Amino acid sequence: MAEKVKRGDRMSHGSMSKPVEVGKEYEAEIEDISRKGDGIAKIQGFIIFVPNTKRGEQAKFKVTRVGPRFAIGELVQA
Repeated sequence: MAEKVKRGDRMSHGSMSKPVEVGKEYEAEIEDISRKGDGIAKIQGFIIFVPNTKRGEQAKFKVTRVGPRFAIGELVQA
């Protein structure tokens, strides 16, 4: 289920800390698939692309990169 965001609650570039950190593991549902075929998960509304996942699966992943607007994760367990 997508998180509802009220106006003014959106993260802007660098104004708030990111809800994920490189090297840490997280678990979330893969909500969608990107144009490149990577799974899309969200942690507190922040997008994480997780390759080798399918929509609807609960995935455990490790964050390998955090950018200003999204992060990249590596599948640990589906």
